Amino acid sequence: MAISMETTHGQKRVARPTKARPLYTPEERKRRDASTWTVVQGVLAPVQFLVFLVSVSLVLRYLVTGEGSTAANLSIVVKTLTLYAIMLTGCIWEKVVFDRYLFAPAFYWEDVFSMLVLALHTAYLVALFGGLLGIRELMYLALAAYAAYVINAAQFLLKLRAARLDQARRDAMTEVAE
Repeated sequence: MAISMETTHGQKRVARPTKARPLYTPEERKRRDASTWTVVQGVLAPVQFLVFLVSVSLVLRYLVTGEGSTAANLSIVVKTLTLYAIMLTGCIWEKVVFDRYLFAPAFYWEDVFSMLVLALHTAYLVALFGGLLGIRELMYLALAAYAAYVINAAQFLLKLRAARLDQARRDAMTEVAE
């Protein structure tokens, strides 16, 4: 429950509690639970994270030792393709659940930050295939993309955790009322 402050003609009014919108309405929850795309997202997210862990270790190995640039570059390309896959399927999932391909109110800020993640990963590919940066600079660009990815992943995890806690609270209130 959030507290809102309103002003009228320069005067402050008494704070009053406002109800926070649940992440999913009952209808959205049903569509989410029935969608194959929910399973796809549930599989792709940990796969992408595993690819990220392997890739970041290869990038750091290159930056520390100067060895393994080909493996590091290949891993970044695989990570980027995995990101594209999860973003594309995530848009389809969002359309099925919220009737919007992107920027549904429930995930608005996560989607906004996802655009930065996509831009950084895409900039890496453009720089790599265009020969626009040296290998070391490419690795630093990849690390910037990865830092943004970690922040974005944390956004989604925190949002989903909050939704689970909210649903558990609602379920408990329903049980008490019965």
